[in-house]
Amino acid sequence: MTTFADLGLRPELLKAVAEQGYTEPTPIQVQAIPLVLAGRDVMGGAQTGTGKTAGFALPLLQRFAQHANTSVSPARHPVRALILAPTRELAAQVEESVRAYAKYTGLRSTVVFGGVPMEPQTAELRRGVEILVATPGRLLDHVQQRTLNLGQVEIFVLDEADRMLDMGFIPDVKRIIALLIGRKQNLLFSATLTDEIRILAKSFLKDPVAVQVALRIAAAELVTHVVHPVTRERKRELLVHLVKSRALKQVLVFVATRIGANRLAYQLNREGVHATAIHGDRTQVERMQALEDFKAGRVGVLVATDVAARGLDIEELPHVLNFDLPNSPEDYVHRIGRTGRAGTAGTAISLVCPAEHERLAEIEKTIRIRMPREVVPGFGHASEAPLMEPPRRQQRRAADEDRLTHARRREQATKPQPGKPQPAADPIFSRPYEPGLAAPAPQGANPGAPAKRERQVAALLGGFVRKPT
Repeated sequence: MTTFADLGLRPELLKAVAEQGYTEPTPIQVQAIPLVLAGRDVMGGAQTGTGKTAGFALPLLQRFAQHANTSVSPARHPVRALILAPTRELAAQVEESVRAYAKYTGLRSTVVFGGVPMEPQTAELRRGVEILVATPGRLLDHVQQRTLNLGQVEIFVLDEADRMLDMGFIPDVKRIIALLIGRKQNLLFSATLTDEIRILAKSFLKDPVAVQVALRIAAAELVTHVVHPVTRERKRELLVHLVKSRALKQVLVFVATRIGANRLAYQLNREGVHATAIHGDRTQVERMQALEDFKAGRVGVLVATDVAARGLDIEELPHVLNFDLPNSPEDYVHRIGRTGRAGTAGTAISLVCPAEHERLAEIEKTIRIRMPREVVPGFGHASEAPLMEPPRRQQRRAADEDRLTHARRREQATKPQPGKPQPAADPIFSRPYEPGLAAPAPQGANPGAPAKRERQVAALLGGFVRKPT
């Protein structure tokens, strides 16, 4: 069994890690820490909650421990490591971990992100820090206002690279990389290592070592999945029922839109369930307050959009609930990655209406798990049957196969079968043409009488009709 001491970490780092309650390193830490200490560029892939932050933060602190000093001069504390994160919550979480690990080293760290005034961040930067955690936009703001010097950055870390790609931050990331002329080492960490991420990695990593300790897209093993079929109109009612009847204490609820998050939190409070919302339209102070209330247990339900899918770090979060299924299976994996972390079990609940059946099928296909369906009494009568049926695509394919089968059967039925007597055919279709044959006269007609012509009479609005003369 590998321990943190076996990885060659300094005693002050080992003491800080022990205080955090970590006894043995995770697989990503076992593989990444020695490579980072050796100065290699690393492309690491592991799901959320597997310890990626410590996988790069601990070796960074080990590398820069020799530069630690107690001087008050900012010149003695230049930025030596830059860590980029896609969201405010994730940046704050990473910096909090770095500060905890650096507790006994004397190294300084800080975080800069948008949504809050720049002045306090500027004052912190002017005092000098060795490790800076930032979001791309706010970092470029500081660079433009010349409140930050990146000339001495030695190690650059791009965290949650796939989320950076999804949120459209890659142009900003490339601008920042172009500013880091003196960097000696690059690290890229991501929950998934897609083809797009590998192309991005080639643009700035030098001879990287790939470290991947999980499937390309996989759900956490300690998470129990369950699906509750329900109509869209009764989702809120079912959510209230589950929280109250099962006495759920901490539930992180994901919705599709910011407006939906506000509306759901308001309605839950009216139903007697204490809830708050966190999304991109709220200020950073409001978001931090909502998260703090949820962590402290003052709020039982936190309604969030996908902006919080990777930025929330809540110890032993028991329940994640998908009020709206995400559009992509990857987002489902990132959502439920908030629970089942650090060796603790968690439950991922999904309220699925008939319109979301195809999304559910794609998620199950991607994570290779057939989620059990549990119909809550009184809520599943309208949507239970459709959810148990195969997806629409399979139904359409089966219907096409049935039509093709029936067409083939009809074609075979019309073909003559050898050895079987065939019905007599009408001779009119096989007899040669004989000229001069007239059609037989109708019975009762006088063959010598001249034929009567019918006179045409105009009919009002009806054209011409024939009347006997």
